[in-house]
Amino acid sequence: MVRICVVGPNNITYPKLLLDTGSAFTILSKEILYSIGCNPAYPKRTQRIITGSGYEIVPVVSVKEFNCFGKVLENFEILAHTLPFGVYVDGLLGMDFLGRFDIDIRTFKGEIFIK
Repeated sequence: MVRICVVGPNNITYPKLLLDTGSAFTILSKEILYSIGCNPAYPKRTQRIITGSGYEIVPVVSVKEFNCFGKVLENFEILAHTLPFGVYVDGLLGMDFLGRFDIDIRTFKGEIFIK
C-alpha cells in the first residue's frame, strides 16, 4: 500500500492505493474523485476493463496532479471505479504509472526504489 497525493480542480486528497503490477490502469474510487472536483459522470472517455466479476466499462477522468514516490504527473488519467466492500484501499496504482519509471521492488524487505 502507498499513500499518494491527488490534486483536482477543487481540492487535494491523500488516498491509499494498492500497488498492483497486474493492473494496466491506475484506479481511484468515484468518491475520492468527486471529493477533489473530478466528476466521473462527465468522463474524458471510457475504458473497458476486466474485473473479478467480468468486463466493465468505467469512466476515465484527468486529475491536475498525481504525486507518488516523489514523482508528479500533470493531467494524469485515472479510471473511476470503486473497489468491492471490505477492501481497505481507495484504489490501485497500476502499470500506466509504474511503467513510466525504472522501479525496483524488493518484496522480501518491503522496499520500493524509483529512479
